[in-house]
Amino acid sequence: MPTPTKGPRLGGGPAHERLLLANLATQLFEHRSITTTHAKAKRVRPLAERLITFAKRGDLASRRRVLTVVRDKGVVHELFTEIAPVMAERQGGYTRITKIGNRKGDNAPMAVIELVLEPLTAKQATVREAEAATKRAAKKTAPAKAAAAPAAETDEVEDQDAGPASVPTEESGAVPVEAAEAGAAAAADSDEAVETPEKDDDK
Repeated sequence: MPTPTKGPRLGGGPAHERLLLANLATQLFEHRSITTTHAKAKRVRPLAERLITFAKRGDLASRRRVLTVVRDKGVVHELFTEIAPVMAERQGGYTRITKIGNRKGDNAPMAVIELVLEPLTAKQATVREAEAATKRAAKKTAPAKAAAAPAAETDEVEDQDAGPASVPTEESGAVPVEAAEAGAAAAADSDEAVETPEKDDDK
């Protein structure tokens, strides 16, 4: 016999265990709360929550999937029409287990497993809305940043092209090219003016 992977084995075999869990889930959906041993409550919890998830989908395939576990059609109808709409806003945690002490006869630890039918509190709804708003803002800012980065690069290139070219000098560090050319022409004129008198003196 293979080693069980999800807690202690219930009943005499796998088929007996499936029937036990199916009966517990059926009673839980019918009465909204049942008292059983802590081990059975822990084992039926994932099954019940999975069936509630199917009921929240509400389609025919989900209903047939639930009917393979819960054989009572009245309970399945109640699950789909009454329990599932209450759980529509809840994203998980459809059941609650509360320990109530040990049983008197065999000292077995007992627990109450019940459906969480209370509506979500205002705090939980606010937190969920804040998370959704944060996700929406992150999605909007990502394309905006991607579009802003190339635009900034093109602006820098245009600024570099639009500005006059400059040459470095010792005092100011940069002088426009036109001013540099004008200064060079003035220096050439002054050199010619200085050279011409010297040639006349030599003659």
